Amino acid sequence: MQMPVPDPAILAKKAAIVAELRAVLPADAVIDDPFETRAYECDALAAYRTRPLAVVLPRSTAEVAAALKVCHRLGVPVVPRGAGTSLAGGAMPSADAVILGVARMSAVLEVDTANRFVRVEAGRTNLAVSAAVEGEGFFYAPDPSSQLACLIAGNIAMNSGGAHCLKYGVTTNNLMGVTLVTMAGEVLEIGGPYADAGGLDLLGVICGSEGQLGVVTEATLRILPKPEGARPVLIGFDSSEVAGACVADIIRAGVLPVAIEFMDRPCIRATEAFAHPGYPDCEALLIVEVEGAGAEIDEQLGLIRQIAMRHAPVEFREAQSDEEAKRIWLGRKSAFGAMGQINDYVCLDGTIPVSALPQTLRRIGEMAAAAGLEVANVFHAGDGNMHPLILYDANREGDLERCEALGADILRLCVEVGGCLTGEHGVGIEKRELMSAQFTRADMEAQMRVKDVFDPGWLLNPAKVFPLEVSAARRG
Repeated sequence: MQMPVPDPAILAKKAAIVAELRAVLPADAVIDDPFETRAYECDALAAYRTRPLAVVLPRSTAEVAAALKVCHRLGVPVVPRGAGTSLAGGAMPSADAVILGVARMSAVLEVDTANRFVRVEAGRTNLAVSAAVEGEGFFYAPDPSSQLACLIAGNIAMNSGGAHCLKYGVTTNNLMGVTLVTMAGEVLEIGGPYADAGGLDLLGVICGSEGQLGVVTEATLRILPKPEGARPVLIGFDSSEVAGACVADIIRAGVLPVAIEFMDRPCIRATEAFAHPGYPDCEALLIVEVEGAGAEIDEQLGLIRQIAMRHAPVEFREAQSDEEAKRIWLGRKSAFGAMGQINDYVCLDGTIPVSALPQTLRRIGEMAAAAGLEVANVFHAGDGNMHPLILYDANREGDLERCEALGADILRLCVEVGGCLTGEHGVGIEKRELMSAQFTRADMEAQMRVKDVFDPGWLLNPAKVFPLEVSAARRG
């Protein structure tokens, strides 16, 4: 993945830049030692690394604004960072950029169960948001697989989803307001906890903008009452295409489970060896979870059973206890860690129409075989948010390049069948050069004009999302 050549003028004045940052921030909020900045040289797309010029770790909105004002005045690029769990290189720095991390900003600022919202600092982890309200019988719906580590700031940047977002929606459907600091250091309050704000939907512009428009320091999030009950079923099949057809039939029948998750044989075997969830050794399995009152759950699962049986499953297992429910989910929650035990891999993130699942899974298998690489599939099947894992050997010359080429072909396939390049991971640097597969030059020009308004100097995360050739004139 190519990155722009660092600006030698910025590199030459590193000492002066660091000194000015230290003048407006606490002593422990600025890191410039090359050994210590190494921890910030990449995010979860770890195949690519560059040490930043410096790192700032503010503890308040005011400190974020102070740091941005300095960088804006000196013309220094800034890369916002949450927990660094981005799989698309969204938080990868350049050598002439300052990383601005919000992980120290993790406070709960307000809980209002009567109006069903919580206001938190953006450095709070996703899981800790639900932890803050579960005692009141509420939860925060979006639940990325990295929810133990990922931060609300990053969830907003990438419009993250998760296993249970089929019913409740992704971050944008649960985000009510933000405090945003622009590159010039201006603090904006956008949206809020009550009725929809008038005028332009700026909140919709901010969510999913990948840190290009400003730094989110606080967020107002919708919380929901915990459901009365929930129950998953595990359905095994002897064909990935048949499993995909079953998903399409469930959605077509008008059933709305809270989650439909898919895993194929390579992933099933890896998770079984890693976490021992007791999965059947089959070609593909679905985890389908419904929720509600007992009678409602029984009715939904009865219909799902009828639909599944038309596809001749090799196993249909309904959880009969909390312990069995946890075991059904155990493998799915462990999938990415399990695959990392056996191979290097790149995790893609393309979204397709649910009706296109069978043929898309078949084509991915054919493409992988032609490339001489193995692909494991584990994804949010209910909304067509695919996560193919391309396995490769990082120590074998040429393997990463073959992996990238196959990944690009798979993402183009997603667009061809009526889908899009990303569902929740974002574009970052990973899919940046593929934007032209989905958008025309005029489309991208319109998108870049939005960035022009918020960040005229193109200093915030400037080498992300748009193909480098397309954004070159603006980046200067």
